[in-house]
Amino acid sequence: MSSENFFQKAKKTAGSIIKRMLLILIILVAVLFSFLYWGIYESGVMAGKVLRISEKGFIFKTYEGKLSLDTFGALKGVSPIAETFDFSVQRSDTLVIRTLQGVSLSGERVNLHYKKRYMRFFWRGDTKYFVTNVERNNVAPLLLNH
Repeated sequence: MSSENFFQKAKKTAGSIIKRMLLILIILVAVLFSFLYWGIYESGVMAGKVLRISEKGFIFKTYEGKLSLDTFGALKGVSPIAETFDFSVQRSDTLVIRTLQGVSLSGERVNLHYKKRYMRFFWRGDTKYFVTNVERNNVAPLLLNH
């Protein structure tokens, strides 16, 4: 009888330990996923001209864009080097999407405020960079009276 009690107690204890370990593992996975999904690794501003903004995807529709950054060489007479910045836009940011569509057609220079996430998720966008605000640079020049 005492051996049955020992094995029954061991089985209950092992089951309890396994349940606790699974609960801890589930909590750790949820915390890690939350950190990777909502965590911000970097935020900043990029300046240039929006080349395109498009809606992509078959099931998960995402907005993807490309910004042309005109960088200049250190030597005189060197032509600008074409460098681009790929970015995504949250589907819920309709004002940002409409503004990007407008400036891509006008060709004006803009500042894009972005946030870089730790990880890319396919249902969210093609890049880790998400534009959160568009700052237009079409400020009228000041006229000075002399």
